[in-house]
Amino acid sequence: MRLLALISAAACIVSVATAFAEPPAPLRPYIKEGSPVLVLNHVRVIDGTGASPVEDQRIDIEGGKITRVQSAKLKNAYPAHAKIVDLTGETVIPGLVGMHEHLFYTSPDRRSDGLLLFSEMTDSAPRLYLAAGVTTARTTGSMEPYTDLSLKKLIDAGQKPGPKLHITGPYIGDLDGRAPQMHTLTGPEDAARMVDYWAQEGVTSFKAYMGIKSAELQAAIDHAHARGLKVTGHLCAVGFREAAALGIDNLEHGIVVDTEFYPGKQPDVCPAQEAFTDFVRNVQIGSAPVQDMIRDLVAHHVAVTSTLAVFEVTVANRPPLAKEGRAAKALAPQGWSTYLQVRSTLAEENDPADAAALKKEMEFERAFVKAGGLLLAGCDPTSFGGVLPGYGDQRGLELLVEAGFTPVEAIHIATENGALFLGEEATIGSVAVGRAADLVVIAGNPAASIDDVEKIDTVFKDGVGFDPVKLTESVQGLVGIR
Repeated sequence: MRLLALISAAACIVSVATAFAEPPAPLRPYIKEGSPVLVLNHVRVIDGTGASPVEDQRIDIEGGKITRVQSAKLKNAYPAHAKIVDLTGETVIPGLVGMHEHLFYTSPDRRSDGLLLFSEMTDSAPRLYLAAGVTTARTTGSMEPYTDLSLKKLIDAGQKPGPKLHITGPYIGDLDGRAPQMHTLTGPEDAARMVDYWAQEGVTSFKAYMGIKSAELQAAIDHAHARGLKVTGHLCAVGFREAAALGIDNLEHGIVVDTEFYPGKQPDVCPAQEAFTDFVRNVQIGSAPVQDMIRDLVAHHVAVTSTLAVFEVTVANRPPLAKEGRAAKALAPQGWSTYLQVRSTLAEENDPADAAALKKEMEFERAFVKAGGLLLAGCDPTSFGGVLPGYGDQRGLELLVEAGFTPVEAIHIATENGALFLGEEATIGSVAVGRAADLVVIAGNPAASIDDVEKIDTVFKDGVGFDPVKLTESVQGLVGIR
């Protein structure tokens, strides 16, 4: 009995020591709240489910998980050794689940040959995502998949700060030969080979890209599904309804990239510019063909990812330049200069087609959700620049509200919906007992003013509170470099 008691006592000591272990050294400069037992008290909670905000709540966190959510007015005892944090006037939302993210950024070097190049952001992207409240991110297309996989391992091991990463393989399909970092498929067998190879290397999803043909897409979907993995797509040569029939799981960007309504559309041909022009002039979201397409996507359980922030930058004088102050500091000087030059050109041209396309995309996303579709959200930090990791995700929330969703609905789209698609709704995406303590503390009330999502006080990932100021300060001037 004495031996058993000693063993039991030793186990308790080990358990307590583990619970109070210091965070890994590489993370410590960015940590604001490292107590293993925390109580977030007197806080407003927007739980991510679409439910209305609840005032004056208390959230208990132990071992990186939420152990209690209750009214702060109740006088239940605090957990032993808990640090009590008074958050009166502040709001907690779930950590954002970014579903169209990248660990690369558009190179600021605008090449005269027209080729597009992208630079890997192993330092700046993960820190900016986390600082902005993105605690889970799917890299929807990779330029350097081995780098992305290695970075995920480093983050998981506590050697680098960043979100929980879901790594998508290299693009399956190309951009008309204009992006030399992308592989041009030679046929269905090639698409299948890519899926099989990268699945073995550890990626957990795939992204079909614009040039992919129907048979190639079918092969990619079949081989991914055989391994229990999902396929999304930024399509062009293949239309949305055709992709749904082939079994695709997710479609990126929305109707603005769907070419199936263009009268001149030919099978397996990508008429990107012609279809866009026709979309702006002739496609109506309330029309029977579009509504049929929406119902077809819903019936096939195909999710759509909203990426409004990356479309907004193509519209003259959007976003307001005052919104880009953080980007100006984070970007390398050449990257900021390139962004301003292109922004100025767009303002001079002032093409109304871009604004019309953005408005129609917003209308489509509302109609898709109204029909029962699963809408996800991400920022897609590409285009000519200006959309930065994390900051673009916050802007996406603001644009969803501009599109007609309530702030609570927008937060639901950007949190629990992503968790549902990933099959991780039992662990992330909402503020509930048993979920990981992936939480964003906001110094304001985004339910009243969605712009408050930019006022982040602390970002919790598995119960560890990161300081967004320290994270962003560490990468100032680095976006576009590393």
